[in-house]
Amino acid sequence: MSTLITGIGELTTNAPDGPLHDAAVVLEGERFAWIGPARSAPAADDQVDIGGRAALPGWVDSHTHLVFAGDRTAEFEARMAGQPYRAGGIATTVAATRSASDEQLSANLRRHVIEAYRQGTTCLETKTGYGLSVPDEARSARIAAAIADEVTYLGAHLVPPGADAETYVDLVCGDMLDAVAPHVRWADVFCETGAFDEDQSDRVLRAAAARGLGLRVHGNQLGTGPGVQLAVRHGAASVDHCTYLTDADVEALAASDTVATVLPACDLSTRQPLAPARALLDAGATVALATNANPGSSYTTSMAYCVATAVLQMGLSIAEAVYAATAAGAKALRRDDVGVVEVGARADLQVLDAPSATHIAYRPGVPLTLAVWRSGQRIPTAEWPNVTG
Repeated sequence: MSTLITGIGELTTNAPDGPLHDAAVVLEGERFAWIGPARSAPAADDQVDIGGRAALPGWVDSHTHLVFAGDRTAEFEARMAGQPYRAGGIATTVAATRSASDEQLSANLRRHVIEAYRQGTTCLETKTGYGLSVPDEARSARIAAAIADEVTYLGAHLVPPGADAETYVDLVCGDMLDAVAPHVRWADVFCETGAFDEDQSDRVLRAAAARGLGLRVHGNQLGTGPGVQLAVRHGAASVDHCTYLTDADVEALAASDTVATVLPACDLSTRQPLAPARALLDAGATVALATNANPGSSYTTSMAYCVATAVLQMGLSIAEAVYAATAAGAKALRRDDVGVVEVGARADLQVLDAPSATHIAYRPGVPLTLAVWRSGQRIPTAEWPNVTG
């Protein structure tokens, strides 16, 4: 089946020549088959006229933690009352996740993924990291692999309470890695005070690379540290958070292929400074935006919120922020089939109830996502009578 989507007032493709106007696209199977002026559109099996609204690639959320159980509302309330964020809060979610059944974890993950889809996200990464034992990390990876687009092993999220750090790193690099490797594409490490130091993080990354996994790093969230330099040295696909950077960190990212993934919803929720995305872009680094959706430090699946924050508070233009939330997110996952609208790419598209993408920041907090296609299939969202199908 092919579908012609026409009447596109503004089409963001992420091509260098900017958005198209009065455009149309044809979806055939799971791919874009044609893109161009609406007046030249070919016939298709089905047709949807979006009435002059804006369309853009589906969001690529390259950093989430959605295999979890439990609630950390009390921690959030304490933080809003002035208590500082500490990595140790992760242990609360670990206890709840270990106690949950496979069915509960799967249902919770699926609920959050559907929530994200309905807001325009069409490609989503998620991590393990709330099991922190061989069986619990293995089942988290297996559950995530059945639902998410990309799965990352984060056994090195926190040293479990009562465990010896070096012994636990041995487990992360050995039996735990063996158990999760068949279900994941990536490995990550939380290189941060209160989590894993530089030497421990280096061991985790070397072990994961030896197993053929791509690398990611949580770094420089709570203060300056070795995370960014470690990620660049290992050729990691991304280093995420990047809240506290030195000039040398910015220079290293600009000179590398490692994507700097910034997580503004997390910065706001933990009352940290917003990451220096403007300085990174000005230096020539690739910057991605992601939600960091998790129950403790960033409980949102809204990429639009992150885009609006990047424009309103981080100094990005709307075009830069949308690119960071789509094509740059795809680069952080080393993918070129998502985050763009081009012939042959996966047919992921979102339609806004607005004439341009600028309205994402112009009308922050307003649910503008009107229709979503993922791999050529329409995701159920609210139906609007003046969008025909």
